[in-house]
Formats: sequence, structure tokens, C-alpha cells
Amino acid sequence: MPVVQSKNTHASPLWLPDGHFQSIYPSLFRKVEPVLTPIRERLELPDGDFLDVDWFLQIVDSSEKPWLIVSHGLEGSSDRHYVLGLVNAMLGQGFNALAWNYRSCSGEMNRNLRFYHSGATDDLDFIIHTLAARGAQDIYLAGFSLGGNMTLKWLGEQGENPPHFIRKAVAFSVPLHLSSSSKQLARWENRLYTHRFLQTLIQKVKEKSLRFPNEITTDMLASIRSLKDFDDVITGPLHGFRDAEDYYEQNSSLYFLDKIRVETLIINAKNDPFLSAECLPVQQASAWKHVHVEIPKTGGHCGFFPKNYQGQTWSEERAIDWFRI
Repeated sequence: MPVVQSKNTHASPLWLPDGHFQSIYPSLFRKVEPVLTPIRERLELPDGDFLDVDWFLQIVDSSEKPWLIVSHGLEGSSDRHYVLGLVNAMLGQGFNALAWNYRSCSGEMNRNLRFYHSGATDDLDFIIHTLAARGAQDIYLAGFSLGGNMTLKWLGEQGENPPHFIRKAVAFSVPLHLSSSSKQLARWENRLYTHRFLQTLIQKVKEKSLRFPNEITTDMLASIRSLKDFDDVITGPLHGFRDAEDYYEQNSSLYFLDKIRVETLIINAKNDPFLSAECLPVQQASAWKHVHVEIPKTGGHCGFFPKNYQGQTWSEERAIDWFRI
């Protein structure tokens, strides 16, 4: 499909002049209260670990009601503003919703040695099929940043015959090409984001090392200065990859997009400070039959804060439009 030119073009307010402001302001200052109190459930995984999920149920016994599954970003959780904002928006359209937390992201450390990563589609697959097994007949997927990459990779892995209950998907602010995005985040002007991510990631590794002292030691953390360093030392080896580049190469959703057979919309802002040029695939988009790419000039990373903010971001309004079609 060609690059989408949407009718509802995003325009950021003048007081958020660039991608950094447009990313940071919503993250720090946007407050979203769920319109429904979520029901927290712990799902036990086949490997002995667990996932904590939040159910947003309008009609508990209605299998006909459409469902939205939302996957959050790196070191995010089910209560991030962009997750709750999208959940609220789709509840207003008659959906039920499920927002899930990756291993170690719900406020309690997971049990196993492994954490989560950009391509951990086995956990997403478990969530999707758990929902389907409970009667959901129409499932829509949404992912942000790392969760967007995971969602797109899962869709591509389904190949020619995706599950019949998957209707549509949308992904925002996606690092489609992980290696170049890692280099982008390592730039000097992005040091604030790197510092923030590494703070929580390294703390988790320290906690994990107490449980698995033979597999993880705090000495491993001494050389970590960037997210690529973290992926070289922790993410890659811990999840069966040779190093960071091997992990990036095997899990970049860019390589799975041509295999997707579900109508999917990717929205990456041109001024997103996290994304490399490879994550704005204008040329490749024409060859993808089921994947639509939209590149607004502004929006930052998981921001899309509009000029006339009335409780919803442009991305939430765009998701409503996309799922309605």
C-alpha cells in the first residue's frame, strides 16, 4: 500500500515545538484515569512464569463484543497514559479491552531467568489465544514502541493464515529496524531517554542476580553505558541470541511486514527522536498489500498531543478511525 495521507492530519501545539517536547510532555504531565476499573488477573504461563493483565469489561458475558489487546513500550506497563488513553477511547466505541504487562513490568519481578524483549511474541501469542479461548470472536491489536514491534512481528509470523479472529491492528512509534534505532537512541541529544531506561533495567538485573547468582552477576553491568550495551550483555545472551546485533537482526519487525495478511496501520512521526530513517519506510510501503504506513510530520514518540486537547490524543482518534473502517 502507498503511504497513507490521512484526512485527520496531526498538528502539535506551538508550545511543544519539537519531537523531544512532544514526547516528554505527555509522558510526564498527561494524566489518564480509566473510565472502568480494571480487573487484575495473573495468568500462569506454561514455563512456570506469569503475566499480569488488566481486563476492562463493559459486558462480561458478551462474546460478540469486539476486544482490543494493548501492548506497551519499553519499561512501560498497563497503566501508562498512552495505554489507558487508547483503552478509554475504544471502550467509548463499544469494545472490551485487555492491557497486559510484560514479564517484570507489573511491579513484581517475574520468576524465570528471562525477561521480555522486542520480539518475545510467545507471550503475546499466549495472551491472544487465552482471550480467544475465553470466547472472544473479534480481536483487534494495538502496540506502542517495543509493543508495536512485537505486535507486527507476531502478525508477520502468522503468515498466510492468521487466526480467523484477528480483525485489524495498529502500531504507533515503532522501532521497525532495531539496530539503527539503537544507534539513534545512543546519540547525545537522546541521553535523557537512555538514562531513564537504563535506571530501571539495571535495577531489575540487580534484583534478578539475587535469584540467579550463577547466571547473572552485577559485574556484568560495569560496562553498560547505552541500550546497545545492555542488549549485548543482558538481553541478547539471556534470550538465546549471540549479541545485540543478532538480537536486533532476528527481531526487527521491518523484516516481517511483507508477510502480514491482516490489515495493519503503522504510524511513526517524522520527528520521533527514537526512530531512525529505516523506521520511516516510505519506499517499501508500496510493496506491502496489507500494511499501511502513515508518517505525520510531528507527534514525537508515543505523544501525538493535539492543539485542542479534549482528553484524547490524535493517535487515539486515529485508532478509532482505523478500526471503524
